[in-house]
Formats: sequence, structure tokens, C-alpha cells
Amino acid sequence: MATALVTGGTSGIGAAFARQLARRGHDLVLVARDAARLEEVAADLRGSGVQVEVLRADLADRVDVQRVADRLEDAGRPVDLLVNNAGFGLASRLLDPDTSEQERALDVMAKAVLVLGGAAGRGMRARGRGAVLNVSSVAGFVTMGGYSAVKAWVTAYSESLAGELAGSGVTVTALCPGFVRTEFHERADLHMSKLPELGWVDVEELVSTALDDVARGRVISVPTARYAALVHLIRHAPRSLVRRGSRAVVSARS
Repeated sequence: MATALVTGGTSGIGAAFARQLARRGHDLVLVARDAARLEEVAADLRGSGVQVEVLRADLADRVDVQRVADRLEDAGRPVDLLVNNAGFGLASRLLDPDTSEQERALDVMAKAVLVLGGAAGRGMRARGRGAVLNVSSVAGFVTMGGYSAVKAWVTAYSESLAGELAGSGVTVTALCPGFVRTEFHERADLHMSKLPELGWVDVEELVSTALDDVARGRVISVPTARYAALVHLIRHAPRSLVRRGSRAVVSARS
């Protein structure tokens, strides 16, 4: 039976990945900061008949990140799929004098992705099979503050890692969702009431599409036709127009 390791696997998109992977018969390694929540989610998932291991780790802590990396490279307990999902929204601005939230975002959503992606890639390459799925965002194609900058890095990193692993039997996919109905925006104190219904994506549909794209070996996964079309337009639009539109969206939700 295949094993998947999911970071941020107790809520939001990560929890949806854990549920769907369990239904597909994957054993799981769940990584999150809250030990009690980890045990609670693991107990529910074990009811699906799969094995669930929990690993409490704060991915802003380099020591904790290394423990997860060591688990990924443990040849005796191979991980077949890494889902680098842990992350959070940013309410702070790039010009704020307190940069602690922006720095933590880089630690969790860039540095940890780098370390864990490399560890998983090495272990999988040695076995000649496996997949890495990095949760990025449509925000990475626009210019909406620090979050966009971090997610742009995640997408470019995923494409670069896919290049290094080409021909090895290991695939890398950057998942670029739009606005997904989870507690993500509420936790970040982002006001989304003005976003039309058409802008939202169902989390179960998102995860199902992502896993299908991983199976196909797709490097960039943009679930739903409307967001795929939007990304195509953004990539071909003048950057000055993209920046102007990004400023309008930021103003509307502030």
C-alpha cells in the first residue's frame, strides 16, 4: 500500500487531501503543529482502514523541518507521495515595520518546501518512483503582496525540481488553486464577502483534480476551467495590467 505524507494535514486543503488519499487506499503520515488535533484527525482517518502516523512539527522551526525531512528519506518506511501543503494567508503588508509574519511565511511556505521537496525527491529517485505535490496558488501569477511572492517561488521551484527529476520516475506538480472554501481566509483576517460565488472552488473538487493531475504527471495543476482560463490570460497579459488588477483586488478585500 502506498504512503503519502501531508503537511498541514489537519485542516483546510490538507485535511481534504488526507481524506481523499485515505479513501484511495493510501497510508498516511500527517504533519501539523497541534498534537491534539493530529491525534483527533488520525483517529477519524483510521476508520477508513488505513494506517495513519502523526508527526508534530512546526515548519517554521528548522529542527522540526529536519525531522520531517529525515522521515521522508527513511528508506525503511518509504513515502510515495509528498503533499507540501502547510501554509497560511498574510494580513500584513510588505512595508509594515514588523516583518515577522512575512518571515514566517518564507520559513513555512518556501524554506520548508525546499528542504522537504529535496528530501522526498532524493528518496524517491533512489527507488525510481514517487511524486511531490507542492500547494502553490493562482496568487503566484499576480502581485498581491508577500503571499504572491512566496507562491510565485513555489511554482517556479516546482518546475525546476521537475526538471532535475526528469526521467527518474519521480514527478513534481505545483497545485495552483484560486479561492477555496476553507477557514484559510478567516484565519488570516481577509475579508472575502465581495468575492462573487463564481470565484469560489469546492475543496473536494480541487483535491480530486490535483490528485488526478499528479497521476498524469502534470507539472502545473490549475483546477477548474475558469481558473485555468484566468491563468492563461494573466500569463499573456502585459505585466502593467496585471499589477493594476492586483492592486484593485487587494483594495477590495482590505
